[in-house]
Amino acid sequence: MTSLLLLASLVPSLVAQSVEAVPPTPTAENQTVAFVDTLLGKGAAIKNDDVVTVTYKGWLPTTGKVFDSSEDKPPFAFKVGSTDVIAGWNQGLVGMRVGGKRTISVPPGLAYGSRSMADIPADSTLCFAVELHRIDSADVEAKAEIQNLAPGKGKAAAKGDVVDVHYTGMFLNGKKFDSSRERNQPIRFELGAARVIAGFDQGVIGMMEGGKRRVTIPYSLAYGEAGRPPVIPRYATLVFELELVKIR
Repeated sequence: MTSLLLLASLVPSLVAQSVEAVPPTPTAENQTVAFVDTLLGKGAAIKNDDVVTVTYKGWLPTTGKVFDSSEDKPPFAFKVGSTDVIAGWNQGLVGMRVGGKRTISVPPGLAYGSRSMADIPADSTLCFAVELHRIDSADVEAKAEIQNLAPGKGKAAAKGDVVDVHYTGMFLNGKKFDSSRERNQPIRFELGAARVIAGFDQGVIGMMEGGKRRVTIPYSLAYGEAGRPPVIPRYATLVFELELVKIR
């Protein structure tokens, strides 16, 4: 999906059709994105400059051939309104809400135009089925989201403590990228000493020995805009299942 490189465009006023409908194919005269919301999400809607995390499938409406998909990959994240994606994505996804699913039909002028790209012939209209998993807005303070799974016992871990922690790291779609349990070796670090990503620190503080948590860490408290290729993509939100083994 990193090859989607056309400039962003302004978002027109679009009206979603019925849930089971297929977006009409744009004509040469109508170079705007058509879309159908197959599932409405909840919460705030996407706006320009938001960082959004999605999964998707792209195909050619003329043949049905799938040319790209996030299946078996980490979710794809990008800044809306940037040149990270084709213009049709910037136009067609604005207004979606988390949990929503949308099918968009992108005319050639908002895709790759007269260029051919791998399995995409020149002058192709493209269709995408997109599911929105997360919105990160610059005007909302980033913080780790903590779900307590088991309470543990004893004193609570605090800044300056050295802790042993087992973890399993995943992306928002559940795809695993690392686990200390597979090595049977918990990670040891000092809380608050910047030895781990900021969101990991936030997630462990307050845990007690034997306690378990699920911690969702926004990209700005993880590996940032750049990620850590090839394992962690750009703007990646990370999910960790944690167990505090010992406070030393």
